[in-house]
Amino acid sequence: MMGASREALAAARERFNALTDNTSVDAAKLAEELASVTALLDREVSLRRVLTDPAQTGEAKAELVARLLGTQVGGEAVDLVSGMVRSRWSQSRDLVDALEELAASADLVSAQRRGTLDDVEDELFRFSRIVASSTELRAALTDRAVSGEAKAELLSRLLGGRANPVTERLVVRLVAQPRGRSLEAGLTALSKLAAERRDRVVAVVTSAVPLSDRQRERLGAALAKIYGRQVHLNLDVDPEVHGGVLVRIGDEVINGTIADRLAEASRRMAG
Repeated sequence: MMGASREALAAARERFNALTDNTSVDAAKLAEELASVTALLDREVSLRRVLTDPAQTGEAKAELVARLLGTQVGGEAVDLVSGMVRSRWSQSRDLVDALEELAASADLVSAQRRGTLDDVEDELFRFSRIVASSTELRAALTDRAVSGEAKAELLSRLLGGRANPVTERLVVRLVAQPRGRSLEAGLTALSKLAAERRDRVVAVVTSAVPLSDRQRERLGAALAKIYGRQVHLNLDVDPEVHGGVLVRIGDEVINGTIADRLAEASRRMAG
């Protein structure tokens, strides 16, 4: 997001956090309602343009939201959306992106309250690995000729009873309403959002063999020292690295694998 939209999103996050700090707010219900508003504005292009039109006053746009949504969703959702349309957005699509993020965040809050946020983080990571390793599954979940309902049914068969309900809701929503993103990008965004609920950094750690508990603790402590905050480790095993570990944090790569050292030695010999 650019300038004005970044500021608007930051303000929306603050209002959202203030709202969901109140445990009396039903976070799961809020997630469902924000997701329905996201789908509405994604579908109705003219409406979202009106709600982000800088020529309209913030109060007029908030009143329109109240009239349109007041009987469809709860007061908390109406208040959040009303506050968002009072802000200035660089592009109308940015408002929808922000609403989608808050819907996912509300589901993650519900998991956090139940003490299952770790499970959701891990399941999102594992599902992303399953998708990456199965071209058939990825094709089925991204086929534009297949309806969102059919994809949701497939995911229910795959995840139902095996994954946390929050994980299932997040993945189903992502697959049924991709909004132009790749499945991989959407899963990565959800994983990062889950980590941010605890102000944590997500590190994808690839090793030739599974790390022991002691090794995980030492690696986590070392990375926390580097980044100044707790680091959540998503662990993957790939015999091709031959030894050591490969750590990816965002766009950064820390490569301590034997394969990388051998490749570097070969380059030097060739030179």
